[in-house]
Amino acid sequence: MKVVAFNGSPRKDGNTFILINQAFREIEKEGIETELVQLSEREIHGCIACYRCIENKDKRCAVKTDAANEYIEKMIGADGIILGSPVYFIDVTPEMKALIDRAGFVSRANGGMYRNKVGAAVAAFRRAGAMHAIDSMNHFILSQEIFLVGRAIGVGREKGEVENDEEGIQLVKTLGQRMAWLIKRLQG
Repeated sequence: MKVVAFNGSPRKDGNTFILINQAFREIEKEGIETELVQLSEREIHGCIACYRCIENKDKRCAVKTDAANEYIEKMIGADGIILGSPVYFIDVTPEMKALIDRAGFVSRANGGMYRNKVGAAVAAFRRAGAMHAIDSMNHFILSQEIFLVGRAIGVGREKGEVENDEEGIQLVKTLGQRMAWLIKRLQG
């Protein structure tokens, strides 16, 4: 059993990373493997609407000049998927949006590759836009027929500041527990 999380923050080891790792601790307590993908480490571009994934139906994006296909493979191989993003201008980061568009389009072209996996969304924010960012990630999760176990938001702007948000930390811990519980039931 495995959960892969995609951190859409361009700031490595920032608040989104901290929230994801809190969820991972709870998931790992249940003996489930975790893997963190930092979208900032490799390029990923938005969908170019070439529609070749629909023609090819090979579970791959036809554009092979970035990390999208590697990320798609990680989603296919996981039992659970966490999407995490800081809020940038009331939405997810461009990197997260690129992942959502590319992975979602390829999945749809291939009959729903992530159906019946377990998913969750996590967002770090300062003032506004957290629910819109969560909604953007949840729309991907729900459109792919992934079981949505919840969402968690944490307040913080400067690196590490989210750790002061006790309610946010508790939300993300509970999210990890719920994700582990459902994965184990589905694999059971």
